[in-house]
Amino acid sequence: MSASVPVRKARSLPLFRVCESFPDAASALSRARAIMRDLADWNSIPWPQLEPVSTAEQYAHALRSFGTARIVGDREPGAVPLLDELRRRGVVKFDAEQPYSQLFMADLRLGPDLADLWPLPEGVTVSLNRTPPFGGPDSEPEDDCTEEELDRMVAVLGPLMLTASWHCGWRGVPEFKDCGVRLCLNGVWLDQAAEPSPGEFGVWIALGSRVARSPEGEVWRRDSGLLLGEAQQE
Repeated sequence: MSASVPVRKARSLPLFRVCESFPDAASALSRARAIMRDLADWNSIPWPQLEPVSTAEQYAHALRSFGTARIVGDREPGAVPLLDELRRRGVVKFDAEQPYSQLFMADLRLGPDLADLWPLPEGVTVSLNRTPPFGGPDSEPEDDCTEEELDRMVAVLGPLMLTASWHCGWRGVPEFKDCGVRLCLNGVWLDQAAEPSPGEFGVWIALGSRVARSPEGEVWRRDSGLLLGEAQQE
């Protein structure tokens, strides 16, 4: 899908959190869209990033809700028994192996029968970023999506952690460089990074450094009608 404006990946400084409480991921997504509809002249299509499975709750959700995942890791001694067990159960299909590489990548067939394998060994990661609706076999981390695809992601998200970003032009500010909206589901933005926070759903407003420090940026924040927190750095 092509946007009517250039799609820029989020590199916004600073970020201001919208100080509202959202009961679920869908509510936060709806609020992010409403803010853009009311305050922006235009916005890009969303750029989602799904974080790897990192908790027992996320792992259980993945086994219940999805058919396949990607498993990646280092061939360290702690990972070898897991790899042998996955082969024994016939649930893993490895990429073309490089005999001298320490890294392995494979498609993993998910199901309740894998519940006993948690926790995974250190250095082994399970990701759903190539599993529908989050992506497909050829998906890349920089891929954007349609709004309808994002709706489908949120509908099946459960406890998984996902961020989504839109680039947009705020009405009334002199430029749109690094302006946009950041959504963080089951996580929270701290300075420089998103951190897992199960059950927390937040919306952040991104203003480019020059806009945020300009008189027009101060007026925009005052007149937006949004209760915004202190600036954080992305």
